[in-house]
Amino acid sequence: MTDHTLVQADEILTELVELVETARTLPMSSSCILPRERTLDLLDALRDVLPPEMVQARAIVAERDRTLADAQARASEVREAAQSEADSSLALARADAEQLVAGARSESEAVIKAAAEEQQRLVAASTVYQSAADAAAATLADAADYDASTRRAADEHAASTRRAADEHAAATRREAEEYAAKLRADALDYADRTLAGVVDNLRRLAATAENGRIALGQPAQP
Repeated sequence: MTDHTLVQADEILTELVELVETARTLPMSSSCILPRERTLDLLDALRDVLPPEMVQARAIVAERDRTLADAQARASEVREAAQSEADSSLALARADAEQLVAGARSESEAVIKAAAEEQQRLVAASTVYQSAADAAAATLADAADYDASTRRAADEHAASTRRAADEHAAATRREAEEYAAKLRADALDYADRTLAGVVDNLRRLAATAENGRIALGQPAQP
């Protein structure tokens, strides 16, 4: 910011202050009446002499907002993809478990049916009635044991598959949340570092402007 620009800014600010101080006060109020056109002209002139860093700071803030919005949108996409994958894995696991249980049930029913048919055939032979009854009872007992064992194995496999699917879904969601948090942290860190640099520049410019204004107000040395 040049000395000439500093002088212009100081003159405009001085005129604005005088304009406010000399404005006519409204009756029964602390408000005052300012000439609209002159006030707007002075503000436009002050905007023209302000340093370009002010415009850069506004652009940086807007870029930070866009970066945060993009990070949030990306995080939402990652979470939705993870949820979809987890739901698909869980659906496949449930389908496999149901198919396994159905197969075990069908096999056990076939065994029980064969045992019942064998029992009926043996009972029909009067000469071997007792032995047939014993054999049929033993066959039925074995079939019932096999059915119970098969059902337990199918239920355990289904439970294990569901647990694995739930753990995978939870891990995928955690990874998505961590990635989204990192994106937000990176965006905020970039915006903060950039704005800190702009603030330092503005402070140095303000100090220079203040020194120039003080220098303009001091009388020349003999």
